[in-house]
Amino acid sequence: MSSKAAEQKLDSAPLYTAIAYTLVAVIALICVLPFIVLVSGAFSSESAILKEGYWFWPRDFSFDAFAYIFRYPEDLLNGYKVSIIVTVIGTTLSLFISMMAAYVLSRKDLKHRNALAFFLFFTTLFNGGLAPYYIWLSRNLQLTDTYAVLILAPMFNVMYILILRSFIRESVPEPLIESAKIDGAGDFRIFMKMVLPLTKPALASIGVFTALAYWNDWWTAMMFTNKDDLIPLQYLLYKMLSSINLSAAMSQHVTNLDMPKETFKLAMTVIATGPIVLIFPFVQKYFVSGITIGAVKG
Repeated sequence: MSSKAAEQKLDSAPLYTAIAYTLVAVIALICVLPFIVLVSGAFSSESAILKEGYWFWPRDFSFDAFAYIFRYPEDLLNGYKVSIIVTVIGTTLSLFISMMAAYVLSRKDLKHRNALAFFLFFTTLFNGGLAPYYIWLSRNLQLTDTYAVLILAPMFNVMYILILRSFIRESVPEPLIESAKIDGAGDFRIFMKMVLPLTKPALASIGVFTALAYWNDWWTAMMFTNKDDLIPLQYLLYKMLSSINLSAAMSQHVTNLDMPKETFKLAMTVIATGPIVLIFPFVQKYFVSGITIGAVKG
């Protein structure tokens, strides 16, 4: 009976595999279809979008939306430069400092570690409000119109620190750290040589979300920057969108129906998400490992 059961199990394995692949393909298609509609709409004319709506391929193929965005290529290139600098430096510093904080909170020999963790978590529930936040960064720290404000303001996410703390607890065995201390290694050396290599999946996962937060951040630039050379891509596109909406609202001519308002939004999304789409495949392996770690035990 056991051999027959094993044979039946082997015979049913290809069926289960086919069903699983089919479900995954359907889900992937559902996820990709909106992006296809987005790209096709970006290459359609404004009048076609307003009259016929969106579809899976361009209607009345047009580059008007992209031409409007690339009217000032210097500003666009500068926006890309600022966004890349802020995203790379900010993500690196955020991951490094957040991981150090998580490692400290994970140590059982740290006094009052629970109180420190509660202090961090408390800031996610209550804050001083927008006015004290603005006054502290602009007047006390004098970070206005600097790269520092674009990097430091969105740097810390307490939930990421707590997630990394839990990951370190489960992925870095306590005897391993104790043996390293017996051999004479200090905490910083243990952190650099042992903790960081063992937590690469978590770093990749949190790094993706942190990089997305930096890349999509336009609010910080709007609040704390007045210089044109410090405007990131997202805020530049936001200003362009506000300008085109204002121009459309002030105009009363029927011919302005061809002004790329809706298609501009789609083209703006394509330009803003392009670099992220290109980078994600390189970190996908670590990202998947990070979000599935601990899901199967035994």
